[in-house]
Amino acid sequence: MQQLMLEDAGKYAWRETPDPQLAGPGQALVRPIAVACCDLDVAVVQGRLPMPPGHAVGHEGVAEVVAIGDDVRSVAVGARVIVPFQISCGECSACRRGATGSCASLPLMATYGMAPLSGLDGGGFMADLVLVPYADAMLVPLPDGADPVAVASMSDNIPDGWRGVGPYREELALLTPADRRVLVVGQLSIGLYAAATAAAAGVHVDYVDTDPQRLAVAEKLGATVHDREKPDKTAEPYPVTVHTSADPALLAATLRATWPGGVCTDTGIYYQGAVEMPLLSMYTRGVRFVTGRVNARAVLPEVLDLLAGQDLSPTVERVVPWEEAPEAWPKMTGKTVFSRL
Repeated sequence: MQQLMLEDAGKYAWRETPDPQLAGPGQALVRPIAVACCDLDVAVVQGRLPMPPGHAVGHEGVAEVVAIGDDVRSVAVGARVIVPFQISCGECSACRRGATGSCASLPLMATYGMAPLSGLDGGGFMADLVLVPYADAMLVPLPDGADPVAVASMSDNIPDGWRGVGPYREELALLTPADRRVLVVGQLSIGLYAAATAAAAGVHVDYVDTDPQRLAVAEKLGATVHDREKPDKTAEPYPVTVHTSADPALLAATLRATWPGGVCTDTGIYYQGAVEMPLLSMYTRGVRFVTGRVNARAVLPEVLDLLAGQDLSPTVERVVPWEEAPEAWPKMTGKTVFSRL
C-alpha cells in the first residue's frame, strides 16, 4: 500500500509499504476516506515544531471499515467510523476512568501519525489502510447524515476544542443568563472548535483573534468576534476562558480575564523550559487552570451529541483531492482535509 511520509523538512512523498494485517480477533482494518491536518501538523510544516523525517503522517480522519476480527461486535465491514488519534484498549484502569489518552496497556502517548512523539507508532492516516488494534474500544460510528469532511477532525482537534467548554456546561447553566459567557483566545482550528462548542451549548462566546479569516469563521460558528491580540482589559471577567495560542503572554492575559472561582483551559504545548504563571493571583482569586492532552475516545460520544446540530464546515479552509497530498501538505496554513470522496 501507499502512505504519505515526511521525508525531509518541507518534503512529503507517497511511499510503498506492506499492507497491515489483522493479527488478533479484536482488530480491524480501515480505509481512510477524509483525513484532516491537525493544528500540530500545521506547526510542523511551518517550522514551529521541528520534527525528524522518516515517519508516516495523518492522525485525524473518518474511515471505512474493510475487515474485522472474529470478536469485533461494534462495527461491521462497510461502516464509516471516526478513528481517535490515540490508541487505547478500553479495558485498563486508565481507560475505564476516561483517561484513554494514557492507556495503561500501551506505552505512553501511543498514537497515529506522530512517530517521533509517540510511545507506540500506529502508522499514519494518510495511507491506503490503517490497523486498529482495539476495534470495539476505539472505533465510533459516524452519525447518519454527518459530513465526513466537516467532522474529519473528530479524531483530535474537535474534542480538544470541546474540552475547554464542554465539561463546564452544568457550571455555566447555574449562572444567570447574563453571566453565561465564555472567552476564547484563538489560533488555528482548536479555538474555532471551542467557539463552536460554546455556541452549541447556548452560551455567549467572545472570540479574540487577529486573523481575518478565522474571525469570519468564528462569527459563522456563532461567536461574537473581537479583532485584537489580547482580551480587553476593561471587559467583565468570564467564568470560563479558553486559551489556544501557545503564547505565554496571551495565556497570562487569558488568566487575568478569568473571574474568581472560574476556570481557564489551555490547549497549547510549551517547549521552553518554563512558563511564568501568576500563581499568587490565581490562588487569591481561586482560578482553576486546566492543561494536558485530550482523552479523545472517552469524550467523543458527548462531543458528537452536543455538536450534532452544529455546522462545522466553515472551519475547513481547504479540501484537497487525496492524490495531491504530497504537494498540498507542506503548504497548509489552516484546517485542510484530504478527501477520497
